[in-house]
Amino acid sequence: MDFISKYEFEKCVAKYKGNYRVRTFTCWEQFIVMMFAQFTYRESLRDIESCLAAISGKLYHSGVKSKVKRSTLSDANEKRDWRIYAEFAQLLIGEARELYKEDHKFSVNIDEIAYALDSSTIDLCLSLFPWAKFRKNKAAVKMHTQLDLRGNIPTFIEITDGKVHDVNILDALTLEPGAFYIMDRAYLDFERLYHLNECLSFFVIREKRNFNYRRVYSNKVDKTLGFKCDQIIKLTGFYTKQKYPEKLRRIKYFDKETGKTLVFLTNNFTYQATIIAELYKERWKIELFFKWIKQHLRIKSFFGTSLNAIYTQIWIAVSAYLIIAIMKKRLKIELELYTILQILSISLFEKVTVNQLLNNKEYRNNINDDYNQLKMFDL
Repeated sequence: MDFISKYEFEKCVAKYKGNYRVRTFTCWEQFIVMMFAQFTYRESLRDIESCLAAISGKLYHSGVKSKVKRSTLSDANEKRDWRIYAEFAQLLIGEARELYKEDHKFSVNIDEIAYALDSSTIDLCLSLFPWAKFRKNKAAVKMHTQLDLRGNIPTFIEITDGKVHDVNILDALTLEPGAFYIMDRAYLDFERLYHLNECLSFFVIREKRNFNYRRVYSNKVDKTLGFKCDQIIKLTGFYTKQKYPEKLRRIKYFDKETGKTLVFLTNNFTYQATIIAELYKERWKIELFFKWIKQHLRIKSFFGTSLNAIYTQIWIAVSAYLIIAIMKKRLKIELELYTILQILSISLFEKVTVNQLLNNKEYRNNINDDYNQLKMFDL
């Protein structure tokens, strides 16, 4: 597949010595097999082994030269460093962002880059995953994601155990001056928000009720659009005013569609209140991203129980999403990502180009009428 650079992949493998003392079933073969499991909705290692055995004659041409056994795949997932697949996914992220940077399907009329930041919890069984203890009787891992809203491409992903609070991920971000970071109230930490402000980045975040402030000035608002107020405020709490000594902008908005009153805090004083509200409304795209990968990729049931196996599977699932997104853009496919995934799930080993398959091009296989083959159906 031309959408994956094997040379770049092998550099990631060499960095973490993934093929050290490996004679059969290399990291590349592991990646191909796990991608097969993602694209075809395999449920278990035994399921993968049985399906690949049925098409063993076609595996060599896909890059899998070894015989795939469930014990071999299980050992590879358990022992080979998950950072190989995480780093390769980062390369795919860079390529996808380059392809989607000119994507203008963004309803908010701004020139700046806008990111949505959120996390999704992946529930696990505590008896099988004791290392991922989340609550008293529950285990989980969290997938912290930063999504570029112009192309719906994840630009930052961090996988942690369930106990890591969302706000801690702000410390791991590489902040971009002039970019908007759109977050829900779980990320409200004035010290970290002030760091965003000092880096010349903008934020839009939901307000919590338990902080004190004083109004400095009120801007005029159009109440027919649902806006209640647009205020310039300063924090007055003993600790909060030390953590964020500058002015903030507070916008109160009534959403007629949901019937909810939303209060936003932002450090952008230039754009109209309507733009700020529209930016926060775009945050729903990251919820759709989490919903999509949980429904259509294998990150809710796992093929191993160790931390390494879980992280490996999640990162390969992310790579599957990115490869489909890159394929869609490169080949100028008008189909939705879900439709592309469904077509690939039943045609991975078809002897036809991806372009023909997904763009509904007319093609015909030349087969002689006198071939010696029984017909399965007489039509």
